[in-house]
Amino acid sequence: MTAARAARAAGAQEHSAQEHSAPAAPRPAVARRGAGSAVLGSGRLLRLELRHNAMLWLLPIAFALFWYNGYREIMTLPPMWNLRAMTLQNRLLFDLMVPATGAAAWMGSREGRRSITDLIAGTARPRWSRQLATWAATTAWAEVGCLACVAVVYLVTARQASWGGPLWWPAVVSAAGVPALTAIGFAAGTWFPGRFVTPLVTVVVFFGLAFGTQAASGDHSYWQVSPLIAGAFDVGAGSEVATFYRYLPDLSIVQVMFAVGLVVAVLGAMGIPVARIRWLAAVITAAGLAAAGTAVALVGTGRLDPHGMIAIPALHDAASDQPVRYTPSCNGTPIPVCVHPAYAGFLPAVTAAVGPELTEFAGLPGAPARLSQVAEIYQQEPGNGITITAHLASTSEFILPDLLPGQPGATSDQFAANLEETLALRLAHDVILGGGGQAAAPEPSQAQLAVIAGSVRFPPSVEPRDLAPLYGQLLPQPGSPADLAAKRFAALSPAARHTWLAAHLAALRAGRVTLAQLP
Repeated sequence: MTAARAARAAGAQEHSAQEHSAPAAPRPAVARRGAGSAVLGSGRLLRLELRHNAMLWLLPIAFALFWYNGYREIMTLPPMWNLRAMTLQNRLLFDLMVPATGAAAWMGSREGRRSITDLIAGTARPRWSRQLATWAATTAWAEVGCLACVAVVYLVTARQASWGGPLWWPAVVSAAGVPALTAIGFAAGTWFPGRFVTPLVTVVVFFGLAFGTQAASGDHSYWQVSPLIAGAFDVGAGSEVATFYRYLPDLSIVQVMFAVGLVVAVLGAMGIPVARIRWLAAVITAAGLAAAGTAVALVGTGRLDPHGMIAIPALHDAASDQPVRYTPSCNGTPIPVCVHPAYAGFLPAVTAAVGPELTEFAGLPGAPARLSQVAEIYQQEPGNGITITAHLASTSEFILPDLLPGQPGATSDQFAANLEETLALRLAHDVILGGGGQAAAPEPSQAQLAVIAGSVRFPPSVEPRDLAPLYGQLLPQPGSPADLAAKRFAALSPAARHTWLAAHLAALRAGRVTLAQLP
């Protein structure tokens, strides 16, 4: 028994020695599965975060805020791509600000709020990797809400607009601003975990971004880097901006650069506390800050171009200064009125406002054969002042009022009144007083003032104090004999006034017609 045991013990020792001395067998399959497992693990973590993310449950609130504050206002605007796209950039990010920042702060403070930071510190996946997955899921749901709102507005506008196509840069700026909001909220929640950090950071971001734009002053303001600013601060979404000329992407490019740089810097700063990747995170943070700082420096070099948009010399393409080719839309009045096709929906309003004057003056000396709309010219003044003028090369050119029916503060009556005070009054001046390059009387006669006042139909919304600067120059004084003669002349039909003017215009210009001779 003893000899047998000794023999077995010796064999066991010899076998154990062989095992320890033999080299370990290679395991290539496990090594090959390492990278794939990491990718699959990250994908599974992202899917898990997408399913249990607070932003998913806040999407209905985000949609409700956009419908109440943004969508209703956008849909009341005229169906023009420039008006609706630029207003969308200002409203959409403002409406997503509270739910996106709040959800990101809540998700970022999750580990610290539940006091499980030390518990999961020993897991195989680094903390920065887990944080990026959570932030990515939050941003993904916020982007879903952003893109859904853009899609609804653009689809409705595509069915209603009479000319042009989507302006994508305002939508790109809004989409780039969403990750910036979530990165700020998530970082605040991570660095200062607690239940009060979510409302606090939401309020700070809301007031900082919403009211920070009020500090913008002039076309060189650094505050124009804010993604809420869609154009020149005092112009904004003007009806003629990006209509006669292309939409300049200069400001949008700088805003996207700033948003991306801010996201990279904030996310990189979150990885600096991790010892293994501290240098990498520091480099990423520095790169993000450099991009954001470059964007701020570039926006400070911006200038207001003559077409109402911000041009940045380092990014500006001279080809954008060429006017857009288009086929004008014209009405069938005796003097045809032709407008840019984007304004085709306003031709009936123009016809209703100045149609009688066009019938009365058609074919008379001094009257144009056709009226064509031209673009306004913008010029920056000190501070936020902007001068809008029009260089009318001939009597056949005109501009539409700045505010169109549907824009905030504009009504159909105001639109008609502005047309009467500009287009109709200038047309009457050219015909009655011999303007448009002809020799005009140094001082209009009372009969001439009466005919002008009887030809131009000011709507009831125009009060006498609005016309006070014109009294004695183009219109008679209220209550004067010329004013009574004007009312008598206005009672005639446009055709009857045309017939009388065709027979007596030369004598009227020469001052040989008295008030008693007016019909």
